[in-house]
Amino acid sequence: MVEHIPLELPDNPRLAGNITHFARALRRAGLPIGSGRIIDAIKAVQAAGFTDKRDFFYTLQACFVNRPEHARIYAQLFRLYWRDPRYLEHMMAAMLPAIRGVQEERPAQAAEKRAAEALLDGAEAPPRDEQEKPPEEDALIEVDASLTMSGTERLKTLDFELMSLAEVAEAKRMLARLSLPIKPLPSRRSAASFGQGRVDAARSLRTALRRGGEMDRLALKKPKVRWPNLVVLCDISGSMSQYSRIILHFLHAVANERGAGWAQVHAFTFGTKLTNITRHLRTRDVDAALKAAGAQAQDWEGGTRIGKSIEAFNRDWSRRVLGQGAVVLLITDGLDRDDPAALARQMQRLHLSARRVIWLNPLLRWDGFAPKAAGIRAMLPHVDSFRAGHSIASLEALAAAISKPDDVGEKTRLMQMIGNE
Repeated sequence: MVEHIPLELPDNPRLAGNITHFARALRRAGLPIGSGRIIDAIKAVQAAGFTDKRDFFYTLQACFVNRPEHARIYAQLFRLYWRDPRYLEHMMAAMLPAIRGVQEERPAQAAEKRAAEALLDGAEAPPRDEQEKPPEEDALIEVDASLTMSGTERLKTLDFELMSLAEVAEAKRMLARLSLPIKPLPSRRSAASFGQGRVDAARSLRTALRRGGEMDRLALKKPKVRWPNLVVLCDISGSMSQYSRIILHFLHAVANERGAGWAQVHAFTFGTKLTNITRHLRTRDVDAALKAAGAQAQDWEGGTRIGKSIEAFNRDWSRRVLGQGAVVLLITDGLDRDDPAALARQMQRLHLSARRVIWLNPLLRWDGFAPKAAGIRAMLPHVDSFRAGHSIASLEALAAAISKPDDVGEKTRLMQMIGNE
C-alpha cells in the first residue's frame, strides 16, 4: 500500500488564516464545509502554489464545492474576498447603508446579496457622527407611510434571484403553506344518488326484480367527478437554477398536500436531458427529496436543450402521465439554441396531448419583455397561458388562475406583438 508523505502547512500563517475565514463565509452561505475540508484546502494550495489566480480559484473550488448549485455562491464570495476590494465596498453599501462615503453604483446581481451577507456576518455599522444630534423629545416627526409595505408583502414581490439567505428560507416557509387547488373534472361514469339526479333505469329494474317485479321507488344516479394529474417540466439550466430550486420546493409541498385536488403529481427536470424526479418528490422531508432529485439530475446549471427534452418526454412519458385531462406546468425561460421549427413541433404535440399547458417564465419580471428569442416565439403559440414565475406573488397568481380555463396570462399581448412585427 502506497503511503503519501504528509504535507506541511504553509509558513505564512496569514494565508492559512484567510483561507479559514473564507471557508467560514462559505459555510454561512450554505456550503457544507467542515474543518477537514479547510485543512485539505490549505494543503492543496501549498501543493498547487499561489502564483496564478486562476489556479488558486479552481484549487479552492475543488476543495469546497461538491454540488453544482453551490458554484455560483462560491464564485461571488471568491470575488468579494480575493479579487475585487471595491466590489466588497459596493456590497457593504447594500448591506450596511449606515456606512458613509460609499454609495451603491449598481444594483446587486444574482447571488451577490447572499454572498455579501455571509461575508459580512457579524459586521456592525460604525458609530454615528458626534455632530449629528438626535431630535429633541418634543419635536414632532411626521412620516408618510402611504407608499410603504410590510416585510411580508415586500418578500412576496421580491425576485427569487435577488433574495438573501434569510429571505430564501422565509420564502420557502411561505411556499410550503401555499396550495395549488384545481377544480374536479366531470366523468363519464356515474354514482348512486340519494337526493337529486337522473333516473337509473338499470338499478331500478334490478331492485324491482328482487321484490317480485314490484317497483315502489326509482333509483337515481349522478355523474362522478375525477381529479386531473399535474405534470411539471422544470428547466434546471444555469439561467434557471435559482428559480427552479425554489419552485421545486413549492411543488414538493403540492405533491405532499392531502386533499389538494390532484390525482398525481409527476415532475421532470431538464437541461441537456430529461430526468424523472417524481418518486423523489413523494419523500416527506423536503431537504432529502430535493437532495435526491439533485443527485439524479446530473445536468444542474448546465446547458439548455428544450426541444430535445420535450421530444424525449413526448416519446417516453406522454402516454403514461398525460391521460385523463392532465395539466402541464412548463417552467423555463425559453432560451433554446436548437432548431426553432423542431421545438415548435414538439410543443404542438405536447399541447395536443394535455388538457392545458401553462408556461411560467421568469423573464416576464421585466417590464420591457418582448418575445424576441427564437425559442420563445416557437413555443408561445402552443401554450394556453403564459405567466411570470419569479416571485411568491407570481405563484399565488398561478394558484388563483390554474382552475380558470379562459386564463391566458400575457399570451394575447405577446402574440399581438409578434403579429405586428
